[in-house]
Amino acid sequence: MGNVENIERQIQQLSVDELAEFRRWFAEFDAELWDRQLVSDARSGKLDALANGALQAHAAGRSTKL
Repeated sequence: MGNVENIERQIQQLSVDELAEFRRWFAEFDAELWDRQLVSDARSGKLDALANGALQAHAAGRSTKL
């Protein structure tokens, strides 16, 4: 049995309170990883085309105020 299957089985055995604590921890953990990936992508230029496209659309009047 692989790691994921073991983790799934362990999660299924958590109490309601433990599961709530795990959800909170995992949400923070996942958000931190996502933030790091976003920063890495921005620094490497992977998002430049999207940003430039958005700026061009805005300059052409194809954007709306939020």
